[in-house]
Amino acid sequence: MATEAFKKIYTKINSITKATCSLNASGVGYDELATVNGKLAQVVKIMGDEVTLQVFEGTGGIPTNAEVVFLGKAPSLKVSDQLAGRFFNAYGDPIDGGPAVEGTEVEIGGPSVNPVRRKQPSELIATGIAGIDLNNTLVTGQKIPFFADPDQPYNQVMANVAMRAETDKIILGGMGMTNDDYLYFKNLFSNAGALDRIICFMNTTEDPAVERLLIPDMALTAAEYFAVEKNQKVLVLLTDMTMYADALSIVSNRMDQIPSKDSMPGSLYSDLAKIYEKAVQFPSGGSITIIAVTTLSGGDITHAVPDNTGYITEGQLFLRRDSDIGKVVVDPFRSLSRLKQLVAGKKTRKDHPQVMNAAVRLYADAANAKTKLENGFDLTDYDKRTLAFAKDYSDKLLAIDVNLNTTEMLDVTWKLFSTYFKPEEVNIRKEFVDAHWVK
Repeated sequence: MATEAFKKIYTKINSITKATCSLNASGVGYDELATVNGKLAQVVKIMGDEVTLQVFEGTGGIPTNAEVVFLGKAPSLKVSDQLAGRFFNAYGDPIDGGPAVEGTEVEIGGPSVNPVRRKQPSELIATGIAGIDLNNTLVTGQKIPFFADPDQPYNQVMANVAMRAETDKIILGGMGMTNDDYLYFKNLFSNAGALDRIICFMNTTEDPAVERLLIPDMALTAAEYFAVEKNQKVLVLLTDMTMYADALSIVSNRMDQIPSKDSMPGSLYSDLAKIYEKAVQFPSGGSITIIAVTTLSGGDITHAVPDNTGYITEGQLFLRRDSDIGKVVVDPFRSLSRLKQLVAGKKTRKDHPQVMNAAVRLYADAANAKTKLENGFDLTDYDKRTLAFAKDYSDKLLAIDVNLNTTEMLDVTWKLFSTYFKPEEVNIRKEFVDAHWVK
């Protein structure tokens, strides 16, 4: 090959750590790919002439006279319509047995969109999950995390969102997934006939942890192609960002950087922001919306990963197991979509904001009644009715297995109001009560 002649090849390594090796080289750029003794590596540090490479599979078995070949390019993805319905690894290579993708080669990890080119998000993204659409409506161009304990079925929730969301493309980035989870997603998407709008980038627990760092950038590079070139509504699902952060800390520890809070690298905030800030609504109609799972260790919301995530994103969705109904629900007290007022009652039915507020207020009254009950106090008739309402509300609306459109969600809530309360107890504007109260 003619291009072989122009590749920079070195055979003298100065130092080797568990994950990196350093050598003197010139004319090399940040993020550039290289092979070290045949193993793929990437430039992570340049100090004068000294270049540090991060070796993805680890440096085991690499001698100091190993051949280092710089490839002259950063990690990239070939983008075209052929991406749809395919499964790829962290390097963008197909893992579904299909042919390689033909298309334009684009370097991953480019800058986020200039604020001047952004538009105020105003389009509803319906997921069919009432705990989201009714109480915490999502908007195109939003970035929002799912906070969940590791034992909760967050991947099933993500799969449900992927199947039901009213968007043009769904891009799933899996980091540190078990093989079971990977096969679950693959079988579900294939059997549902939804593959034509789904693209997956997967890193499983069997792959090197460091490769996880490429997954979000791969997913977002594909998303940018469909949002910018095709003006499509793209939903990017990333799971699990805690695994991503763990991979960051592995790399920074091996490079002897001084760790910050919870042994995370000092750059954690900007590393996460670089991903989340790719969420955007374009004036042309294309958009990128990001929903990312962040697993909590022992429910700890103050850990560096959820803590930093909360500053960057526009709200959070909280999963918890409801012991009264034995199902996982989207917690109405701890969940928040900071952009919901842009679409609730504007792109949904006019009574939406009032119904949402009334239901959560009555649910809160039920929580107080429960506390009274647990402490041995007598319950009023109203207390008993709120408890019965809360159980039904959890089961018929907050549970993650509920699949309704927003109009149906509102109708179900009105039915529950009418079953357990008088119109004056619900405290909703008369015009809405007259129109929707179930006689």
